[in-house]
Amino acid sequence: MINKQYAEVTNFAKGADVGWLQQMEATGYTFYNDNGEEEDCLKILKEHGINSIRLRAWVNPSDDPGSGHCSTAEVVEMAVRAKNMGFRLMIDLHYSDSWADPANQKKPAAWENHSFEELVLDVYNYTLEVMNALKSKEVYPEWVQIGNEIPDGMLWPEGSTKNFKQLSMLLNSGYEAVKAVFKKAKVIIHLDQGDDRKRFISFFDNHKANGGKYDVIGVSYYPWWLKKDYTETIDNLSNNLNEYAVRYGKEVMICEIGGEDTKIENTYDMLKEAILRVKAIQEGKGLGVFYWEPEGAYSWSKYKLSAWGDDGKPTAALDAFLL
Repeated sequence: MINKQYAEVTNFAKGADVGWLQQMEATGYTFYNDNGEEEDCLKILKEHGINSIRLRAWVNPSDDPGSGHCSTAEVVEMAVRAKNMGFRLMIDLHYSDSWADPANQKKPAAWENHSFEELVLDVYNYTLEVMNALKSKEVYPEWVQIGNEIPDGMLWPEGSTKNFKQLSMLLNSGYEAVKAVFKKAKVIIHLDQGDDRKRFISFFDNHKANGGKYDVIGVSYYPWWLKKDYTETIDNLSNNLNEYAVRYGKEVMICEIGGEDTKIENTYDMLKEAILRVKAIQEGKGLGVFYWEPEGAYSWSKYKLSAWGDDGKPTAALDAFLL
């Protein structure tokens, strides 16, 4: 029993999504460690307990400094860099040319006029292309997300939850492409608002009814967007994750989390509690917790939920991953 518990703890993913990192470096942003010394951002993250990196992938992104980057070539380059530093890896396929989230699931421009049957093939071929590009560099992702925050589906309108049979076919196409290259990679389906039980039960019951395939249920958890303190919603999140693990017989994880960068102690406490709750999920089915863009300092990104200060150094919130 002791060995099993030890394995569960040592295998726990303490992650960071760093999709902005190449862009920040390209614009000259400088990262500093706790001692105020200039240092590689990934090294700083590792020093703060991060052992896993998540990278978003866009189909044909623009070169726009605000919304470009994240091409297959850039994702592979960053994946190689992360692998060489000993990180585990998650690839987050958005199936869009730019941000995909609950409000935006726009098809890639190259797929815009394709029939549903062609879209199913597009998903397979694109997923296969990214996986093979990683494999060619001897990079083996541990997790692959099929879609990003898709409570209402993806590749709208064909992949909307209003036609769940088609959505499940698209998701299964991505699943099969991942497994064709990396049989052991765990395929994640990811929704936002992890504290909202109804949102997940509706989605995954429908996906199951339509022969849906996946390995892991991924959630986002951002109390700031809910305009509530984490203490008001963390029990719902914890109860939900435990229920999903039993109801669907799947592993679960927090693929995205974040707290306000100026409320450092509160964000630290939230991360600490979230990590403890996921670690406590029965049978070791809680796989990990990933902070979304901890390095995305407000001075550069105008994003309020990073874990980086105006001094170019990580805030103490990130120390929660050292526990």
